[in-house]
Amino acid sequence: MNEFLHMGGYGGYIWSAYAITAVMLALSIVLPIMHGKKTRKRIEHILEQEQD
Repeated sequence: MNEFLHMGGYGGYIWSAYAITAVMLALSIVLPIMHGKKTRKRIEHILEQEQD
């Protein structure tokens, strides 16, 4: 198992690349969701102001 994680001396580079990829994939999912929620709230606020 240790040899698998070490990957012939390149484990640090390989696992850091996997970690960076995982973080970027997570951000590409989470950030648009957060932006969409902010946009919806902003639109709802504008519509409420127009109704008053």
